[in-house]
Amino acid sequence: MNLRPVRTFVRREWGPLFGTVWAVLRARKWRAIPVTVAAVCLTALFQIVQNQDWGFEPVQNIGFVRAEDPLWLALLRTPLSLFVPALDLPVWGALAQILIVFGIAEICIGWKQTMLIAYLTTVAGTMYARIGIAIGPDGVFGLPASDARIVDTGPSAAVVGLAVYVCWRYRAYWTAGVVIASMVVEVIIKNNLAGKEHIAAIVAVLLVIAFTARRDRRRQRRLSEESVERSDARSGAPPIRS
Repeated sequence: MNLRPVRTFVRREWGPLFGTVWAVLRARKWRAIPVTVAAVCLTALFQIVQNQDWGFEPVQNIGFVRAEDPLWLALLRTPLSLFVPALDLPVWGALAQILIVFGIAEICIGWKQTMLIAYLTTVAGTMYARIGIAIGPDGVFGLPASDARIVDTGPSAAVVGLAVYVCWRYRAYWTAGVVIASMVVEVIIKNNLAGKEHIAAIVAVLLVIAFTARRDRRRQRRLSEESVERSDARSGAPPIRS
C-alpha cells in the first residue's frame, strides 16, 4: 500500500501548524501559553465554586447568561461565562478544549487575537439565541421560547471559532472544513441551542476571515505598488500610471 499521498497530505495540512506549536512549546514549555493556563485554572475554579452551597449564586450572578436576561446584563456577563463550565456537561471536556485549542491559538496567533476571537464568537452565540427565539420554533433558524431560560455558558463556541480561524491562518483548509461540517451534522442530529450557537460562531469567524483576507490583500497590493515605485525611482524611469 502506497502511503506517500497520505504523508504528503498530512505534511501539507498539518505540517506548518504542528511545526510552529512544537517548536514554541519545546523552547518555552508552559511559558508559551500563560493566558491558556490562566483560563484553565479559572474554569476549574468556577467549577469548584459553583458546586458549593455558598458558591452557586455568586457564579450565577457573574457568569450565567440566559436569553431572557436584559441584553446589557448578558453582554456584561459574557466574558466570564466563557469560563463557567456548563452544568450538564463534564468539566474535563471544557478544560481539555481550552487547554488544546486555546493553547494552539495562543501560540499561533497570539493571546490578544485568541481572546478577541473567543469573545466575538461567544457574543455571536449569545446574540443568536435572542434572534432565534424571536424567530420562533417554526423557522429554520428559530428556537422555542423555552430556550430563553437555558443557562448558556462554556467555551464551546469560542473553541469552534478559534479552530476554524487558526486552520485558515495555517492553510489547514480540510481540517477547517471538517470542523464546520461536523457542526452542521451536530445541528441536523441534535437541533438544539448549543448546536445552533456553534453555527453562529462559525458564521462570525468566517466574516472575520473575509475581512482579514481582504485587508491583507489590500496591504500586499499597496506594498507591491510601493516596491515598484521605489524601483522606478532608483532606475530613473517615469512612474507607471494605470
